[in-house]
Amino acid sequence: MSEPSSSKLNEVSPDALERAILVSIKTPSQTQAEVEESIEELARLSSTAGAMVVDKIIQPKSSPDPKFFIGKGKVEEIKATITSGGVNLVIFDEELSATQQHNLQKELGIKVLDRTALILDIFAQHAHSHEGKLQVEMAQLTYLLPRLKGRGTEMSRLGGGIGTRGPGETKLEVDRRRIRKRIKTLSDRLEQLGVNRSIQRKKRKKSRVPVVSIVGYTNAGKSTLLNTLTGARARVEDKLFSTLDSSVKRLNRGQKGTVLFSDTVGFINKLPHQLIASFKSTLEEIKESDLLLHIVDATNADLGNYLRAVEEVLTEIGAINKKTVLVFNKIDLLDRVALARLKEKYPEAVFISAQEGTGIDNLTTMIEKVLEEERVFLRLRIPFGEGDVLATLHDKGYVVKEVYGPEGIDVLAEVPEPIAGSFQKYSTWPFSETYSNLKM
Repeated sequence: MSEPSSSKLNEVSPDALERAILVSIKTPSQTQAEVEESIEELARLSSTAGAMVVDKIIQPKSSPDPKFFIGKGKVEEIKATITSGGVNLVIFDEELSATQQHNLQKELGIKVLDRTALILDIFAQHAHSHEGKLQVEMAQLTYLLPRLKGRGTEMSRLGGGIGTRGPGETKLEVDRRRIRKRIKTLSDRLEQLGVNRSIQRKKRKKSRVPVVSIVGYTNAGKSTLLNTLTGARARVEDKLFSTLDSSVKRLNRGQKGTVLFSDTVGFINKLPHQLIASFKSTLEEIKESDLLLHIVDATNADLGNYLRAVEEVLTEIGAINKKTVLVFNKIDLLDRVALARLKEKYPEAVFISAQEGTGIDNLTTMIEKVLEEERVFLRLRIPFGEGDVLATLHDKGYVVKEVYGPEGIDVLAEVPEPIAGSFQKYSTWPFSETYSNLKM
């Protein structure tokens, strides 16, 4: 298959773009549609990074070749295309081993990257905050470490561009010992920033300000929804991973108080584990939220795959069981029949167009309903020998008041509804009572 990429190239002269061939294999466990969708997404990622896709190659293969990932014959075919098409970059849709990447670059004589390196490069371009830059640098160095052998010589010969951005060109010349030392330094800095985030979360919890995190596949419209809900002016671009640095915006609900909405980095199929590890403190915001809005681009042909990719990341960060509202966005781009089918298949979801403002009232009503359901107030008496119960209340909920008496610790607390039942044996008041009626 040899069709050029149709992604919009963002005001960059075609002559200035790297010319890339995209390569994937189809194993017996994959459908042709799955492989084609994945390589199309790789084309969009390549365009976002600043490359012009001149060819896409899919090779049926029982398993990856340990030396070249693809077969030797296909390597020769790519060499011929490189010569005739002025290609200077080959990008593989799966993560290559250090040996495979080294062998391919030596055989082809041009730069070879994999999907992970491409995504890391895009993150390096889009990180603007201090924390974001540290997170990306750590992910890139973690990825680079096992691939360091010979890289400085190879990359200086093959040139800069995609795959060489981020922590700086000097990274190509440093040895493993210095990289490990730098990773340790970055880890310590990010840990401290994580502590600061934790303190901020505790302050919000103490003030009982609910936090709603907007999550979803990259380019699903999360930033547009944040702007529509809160009147913010977060930057919106029709590019993958245009939002990298998370932002929190406040919405005043009058007598109902304030809600904080958090826009997070978009997820994607095969999201590099290095990024999930490096962005741990940022992703903790999702885990500690009161509610998740899972935003889905309703126009995507393979919705199940996109939903599954987001759920896999939520599972990995321990947030899969959070209270979640499924929100289908961009319904203004669907015809009536397609929208009706979607509503029939996902009856519990909310359907909106963040761009047009359609369905936003229904969404805010649902958010209010769920947040109200989340609040459960308890009056408890905890025996002195069960301090771990009190610690759980402080960690998972908000302790309004605690009084040490002769028979134990009397506690007035607010906890998330899903865990309220675990404290029932300590209750000294009916669970149905409202906060205003509870007294110590």
